[in-house]
Amino acid sequence: MYTLLLAIIYLAFISLGLPDSLLGASWPTIYLEMEVPISYMGIITMIIAGCTILSSLCSNFLNRKLGTKYVTIISVFLTAFALFGFSFSIYFWMLIIFAIPYGLGAGAIDAALNNYVALHYKAKHMSWLHCFWGVGAIVSPFIMSYSLINFNWSFGYRIIGIIQLVIAFILLISIPLWKINSKKDEDIKQNNIGLFKVLKIKGVVLLLIGFFAYCALEATAMSWASTYFVEVKGVNEERAALFASLFYIGMTFSRFLSGFFSDKLGDRKMILIGIIVALIGIIFLFIPSSYIFAIVGFVVLGIGCGPIYPSIIHSTPFNFGKENTGSIIGVQMASAYIGSTFMSPLFGYLAKIIGFDFMAIYLLIFLVLSFSMLELTFYLTRNTHLNNSK
Repeated sequence: MYTLLLAIIYLAFISLGLPDSLLGASWPTIYLEMEVPISYMGIITMIIAGCTILSSLCSNFLNRKLGTKYVTIISVFLTAFALFGFSFSIYFWMLIIFAIPYGLGAGAIDAALNNYVALHYKAKHMSWLHCFWGVGAIVSPFIMSYSLINFNWSFGYRIIGIIQLVIAFILLISIPLWKINSKKDEDIKQNNIGLFKVLKIKGVVLLLIGFFAYCALEATAMSWASTYFVEVKGVNEERAALFASLFYIGMTFSRFLSGFFSDKLGDRKMILIGIIVALIGIIFLFIPSSYIFAIVGFVVLGIGCGPIYPSIIHSTPFNFGKENTGSIIGVQMASAYIGSTFMSPLFGYLAKIIGFDFMAIYLLIFLVLSFSMLELTFYLTRNTHLNNSK
């Protein structure tokens, strides 16, 4: 039963990853068909991320009222509805409308499951959980590439929507499995503290800035990789949609591999290793040549990014206490999507002015900011633990 529940949670994270890479892979075709500027993808991503921020901030309240299982099920059905809405959209304003449930569903399930796994499972399971998110994110560009070659972009959204519905019904029939950890949930008395009290906890603000910067980097690489290959390397739209999956392939492989080492090395070392590897990937993007170096760069960048996100989340109970984890992770998810909301569209705006080859510099800035803030967070919380142990 314990293993089966874990498998269900992994499946839920596949459903979370499926929509995340779809817009970036399909946008080079969508903006031409709808006759809107290329930078308008930023409007859609901002709405999605804005709604995700809202649902993330409400996640602790929703979990306490409904429970993780029901929040997860409702969220998956909500994203399935949004995907079908996208598939039938013929005008840009229709994408704006369906972006709202798209974001609300993503934020609630993300915060709920991250909190649940951080409290109940070891670091390796957090890595593998996000590895399965990568599985979903990898599958989407391949499906979109197939749809663009043989049908159209709407067909790709429809396929992903059907997969989401199947996953939602599987989650629905798995409700009895969630009682396995009900006793542990009763033992962990989580505080329901507000945003301002969360921000007053020592080290939280630095953590949020570091997480914000990392997610700005990740979201920019995800959303604009396909367009980067088209605009900078001269690759056609179909092949570019396929190349967009390279970042996710590297990230997913890395998260699978890091699961074997995360318990032994610890969250802080895993983050440091990820930062170093990501830096190497960005360096490849600085090389002005054919798209081969860019392919290597995005794969290596994805490998570096792999352990960072899950390690940040998993370190939350240790750094700030299990009783505060639910509230802090909700705010962490919000900070993550603030980075996605503003920084990825900002890149689109800047790239329109100065060119998409600016991407390497843009990614490097956020990598350095993320590393410095996360190191300061671990330093402060380490001192707190030392003082408490005296």
